[in-house]
Amino acid sequence: MGLLSALGLSSGPAASPPPAFPDRVARQKCWAARDSFFACLDRHAILDSIREAPAAQANCGAELKVFESDCASSWVEYFKKRRVQEAKKAQLLAQMEAEGGQKLDVVAKPADTK
Repeated sequence: MGLLSALGLSSGPAASPPPAFPDRVARQKCWAARDSFFACLDRHAILDSIREAPAAQANCGAELKVFESDCASSWVEYFKKRRVQEAKKAQLLAQMEAEGGQKLDVVAKPADTK
């Protein structure tokens, strides 16, 4: 028993390297699966597939399975949440325009330095 094993460290083979980032092909495959799942949700008038998980699973289970298998789980969660945020943003902008709101084009300029 060596010092490393006594400390809970191994002197054996190095741990496997962390998984590589998805390449272009893997990202495109993920995005296609996402788009297919979201199109199915749209056909069934489901916006939030997290809160409405039973309905999403019942109506779009096959697409969801492909989406979850072709994308990292963190990406799946991110895309689902982003879908809801984008819809809320669009709804808020439409409401503001209906109430007479005007779009402002704001350009940030650096402060004058003397």
